[in-house]
Amino acid sequence: MISKSLKATIICSLVLFSSCNEETNKTTEKTMNDNVLLQEWTGPYEGVPAFDKISVEAIKPAVEEAMKLNLAEIEEIANNTEAPTFENTIVAMESAGKTLDRVFTYYGIMSSNVSSPEFRDVQTELAPKLSEFRSKISQNEKLFQRIKSVYDASQKTPLEPQAQRVVDLIYKRFEMNGANLDTEKKKRYAEIEKELSKLYTKFSNNVLHDEENYITYLNEDQLGGLSDGFTKSAAKIAADKGQEGKYAITNTRSSMDPFLTYSTERELRKQVWTNYYSRGDNNDEYDNKEIIAEILKLRKERVGLMGYDNYAEWRLQDRMAKNPENAMDLMLKVWPAATARVKEEVADMQTVANELGDKITIEPWDYRYYAEKVRKKKYDLDSDEVKQYLQLDKLTDAMFFTAGELFNYKFTPVEEDSVPVFHEDVKVWEVTDKDSGKHIGLWYLDPFSREGKRSGAWATTYRSYTSFEGETNVLASNNSNFVKPAPGEAVLVSWDDATTFFHEFGHALHFFSADVKYPTLNGGVRDYTEFQSQLLERWLSTDKVINQFLVHYKTGEPIPASLVEKIKNASTFNQGFGTTEYLASALIDMKLHLADPTDIDIANFERETLAELGMPKELPMRHRTPHFGHVFSGEGYATAYYGYMWADVLTSDASEAFREAEGGFYDKEVAAKLVKYLFAPRNAMDPAEAYRKFRGRDAKIDALMRDRGFPVTKK
Repeated sequence: MISKSLKATIICSLVLFSSCNEETNKTTEKTMNDNVLLQEWTGPYEGVPAFDKISVEAIKPAVEEAMKLNLAEIEEIANNTEAPTFENTIVAMESAGKTLDRVFTYYGIMSSNVSSPEFRDVQTELAPKLSEFRSKISQNEKLFQRIKSVYDASQKTPLEPQAQRVVDLIYKRFEMNGANLDTEKKKRYAEIEKELSKLYTKFSNNVLHDEENYITYLNEDQLGGLSDGFTKSAAKIAADKGQEGKYAITNTRSSMDPFLTYSTERELRKQVWTNYYSRGDNNDEYDNKEIIAEILKLRKERVGLMGYDNYAEWRLQDRMAKNPENAMDLMLKVWPAATARVKEEVADMQTVANELGDKITIEPWDYRYYAEKVRKKKYDLDSDEVKQYLQLDKLTDAMFFTAGELFNYKFTPVEEDSVPVFHEDVKVWEVTDKDSGKHIGLWYLDPFSREGKRSGAWATTYRSYTSFEGETNVLASNNSNFVKPAPGEAVLVSWDDATTFFHEFGHALHFFSADVKYPTLNGGVRDYTEFQSQLLERWLSTDKVINQFLVHYKTGEPIPASLVEKIKNASTFNQGFGTTEYLASALIDMKLHLADPTDIDIANFERETLAELGMPKELPMRHRTPHFGHVFSGEGYATAYYGYMWADVLTSDASEAFREAEGGFYDKEVAAKLVKYLFAPRNAMDPAEAYRKFRGRDAKIDALMRDRGFPVTKK
């Protein structure tokens, strides 16, 4: 909460520090009262977002007002006449920005879940203003000197662990964002940040445009191989788009992937494949290649101001990998085994195609289709048969069961209309401790694909746990893009999609289990935070989950033991494809940021680099550069996409700790260590130290290679 004296100071500071007057006070109070997005959350569960009240019209003034309020808070901290202390500087900073946090919750929902052309215009307008706002804080010289003073003092007399960690993280964040630069360099740094913010927004909106506008419509005679549930859903999507009697294949992974796996129409497979992998690369006004080139130039110039040779060197200094050499070393250890496996997979597929008399050479749009036929031939495993036992509702129950066994959580649906939601598809559950009944938080699920929602799957928080001002409960969400079924039909998903569902739920459990004092400690180290979610994927294939929750959507019969055996036998199937398509994207990400961007041609760079790596021609990168949103719609994964592989080393190694335990994946002692050391600390503890506390040693790559069926290199 903001104190009355601080509110008064904020109001006095709003007109960028002109004199305070009664009229300004009234204007600010009116804005706060009129715009619901600025107001404190009310209702049950210590207050919840007013998602039913969000509007495009309210977003821009809310963001602008919240930035002013936060800047005023920062100015008060920076201009404090008392000597800098942990309490009056670091704690004060941690306490500031609550209004802005609330507004950003709404902004994030409108950006990711319910975007519209009107909102994208606002987003484009706000992007440079948000950049300027961030620069005013990161380049506030008085503020940084206070932070530095507290940091220097803590190096001589360390604080308690969580306090010390937050000081170290905040100081490093400011240092990495140019706080030590001279005035001229700071000015250029801010200019670059502003320009990048515009480019990131443009990049994202271009991809979203291509996802919404490249749709393949099928006639009834073009449905060969497609399941009944898929075609019913495609018919509904087409009807909703004014194409009654046709079937829509949208330009998203959730629609593309099953179509490429099952459709017998090769030319249509090629068309759908081309649409998907050409997002942002159609040589029109929505093309992203020049935007990427400019982003790379600006990133290199920005880190050059601070003395770094390249962006990767700057970015990885506070990650587990520490430098690009270590990240590249890991990827290149796995790459040869992955591409060698692809050759074997392609040979198997070509054999099947020849046996069927198809007279084709395997192309990228054939890979999924013939891989599925090889799966049936080698393992007698039909992915569509497996889907009959993977119902979204039952998988949700399976995740709740897992959370109960490992974290002692209970999930209870909240009464409809008791908690506001931003779309009718969204459902909400209360999370409590199974034994004490203590309220932990709320879990929101937004499962279905729709226009205006970005593709993929992700997790986010609307409110995180902290204890420095009293314990707060957690509001967390999972967001997916499953194809919405026709009314009355079950939502059936693939094994891969079920795995992703568990993955994203792992992020949510990481949020719910946090035991940190300060907001900054809820952040994460990118090549570590994916570890917890990847680890949770392993519980999908445990016997307790399989035996209880994988039941046929029509008969309710449990999945046959023979089919389970086939699934487990095929666990390393197609690992060449999965590993190679991922690593190709991760390697391109790193190499782009290590290259000289002066005259870079993005199309040539991607093509030539993949050729140098020996990329198999039969498959693409998972995310081609022109639509690689992880890397170019912001900086979260820039030179950090390798982090999934880094985290997977930890995942495979940690999984073996459970396999070796007496109780297997449900061993209470190992589960308690999992929560205590790998989930609860978030970023309050150095990740490498936390892992050693859990495992008793550092992770080894051997388990990863075994998991993927690759040969383990002998020492």
